[in-house]
Amino acid sequence: MTSIAIIGATGSLGSHVAQQAAAAGNSLSLLVRSPGKLPPEVAARAQVVTADLITTPPATLAQFAEGHDVLVCCAGLVTEAQKFVALVDRVASAAETLPSQARPVCWFMAGAALLDLDTNGRRGVDLPRVRNTYWPHRANFERLLSSDLDWRLLCPGPMVDQPAIGIDRLRISTDCIPAKLPAFAKHLPALLLLPLFAARVPEMIVPYADAASVILANATRGGPMLRKRVGLALPVGMRGKKDQWTGHPKNAA
Repeated sequence: MTSIAIIGATGSLGSHVAQQAAAAGNSLSLLVRSPGKLPPEVAARAQVVTADLITTPPATLAQFAEGHDVLVCCAGLVTEAQKFVALVDRVASAAETLPSQARPVCWFMAGAALLDLDTNGRRGVDLPRVRNTYWPHRANFERLLSSDLDWRLLCPGPMVDQPAIGIDRLRISTDCIPAKLPAFAKHLPALLLLPLFAARVPEMIVPYADAASVILANATRGGPMLRKRVGLALPVGMRGKKDQWTGHPKNAA
């Protein structure tokens, strides 16, 4: 049995992580602002801490995380800009105060714009217009690179509340985009690379349930996802749909 601490367990992704973890019989601790939003079957299996992440003292966050096998932080939105950056720093800093033997594996959230697009190491967040919204992903990544935590950074495209595909069918990558661009992309200027990236986004629209499964299947120390950005894409030939997807790169990750 794995002991799992989840921050943001009532959100779109966090709720799937909590439900799958509970169904698998794992030990759960949940930090939420509104415990009434938890499904009864999840709340009944969990130790629930009611708190606002932004105002909770760091020592309380550290105590919440201490001794668990894995800490999953699903809280925050990239559109909250500096508030999102502060949130990730707050959680990472709390985990860093723990002695090494009491630290959990830490999963944080980002988006596909943080993944390498070509062998030059360019990322979606380097491209015009994309960087204006998604720069917090870069800031959070740089924060984690400076940390000695056992962290992993999930970088899906837009996620949807649709039936799971199954992680055995997904394309899963580390550090680079899973829906690969053509080889000539490395020679293109940023303005021409932008539409190629945008065209790949529908391939990376994945169900929340699958994203949650990837997290829970990679919750042990070490392994190939240690200190990596993890990309997700649908099987080759499949393209997802999301109501708000318009083809504009601001919705890309």
